Amino acid sequence: MKSYNHPFLPIVDQHTQILFLGSFPSIASFEHSFYYAHSRNAFWPIMETIFTVSLGNNEAKKAFCLEKGIGLWDVIGSCERKNSSDTNLKGITPNDFQALLQTYPNIVAIGFTGKKAFDLFRKYFKELPIETVLLPSTSPAHAAMKREEKTEFYRAFLQKFLTV
Repeated sequence: MKSYNHPFLPIVDQHTQILFLGSFPSIASFEHSFYYAHSRNAFWPIMETIFTVSLGNNEAKKAFCLEKGIGLWDVIGSCERKNSSDTNLKGITPNDFQALLQTYPNIVAIGFTGKKAFDLFRKYFKELPIETVLLPSTSPAHAAMKREEKTEFYRAFLQKFLTV
């Protein structure tokens, strides 16, 4: 097991209305310095499908999120792990969501991109008054559901809170 600190700042600004939360960046995300960077993670292809855009690089992805009112972060601020799997995360310290939501009061809902993130958030922040929705994992490890099916869950979540 090796200790890791979260490598990126949240993507969020005063216009952010919804926040997508994962558990902790994958090793591929560390290597590419961005959220959902594993080549088989479905998050970015899902966003491209819903919004009919092509997001080629990290700057385009960040600009897209800020333009659309979408924030990105992870529940875990630091942990120990031996690979990218959520099943072996130990020594977890969460990020400070109370401070984030006070700083960015326009955030009205959180969509979790996996069950581990959802469960950890409920464990540490169940008292926070914000709508939370567990969405299908975009991880390549969650292959039981086709990307098209996942896309419809994400589309419904986004349409509830944003103009899509």
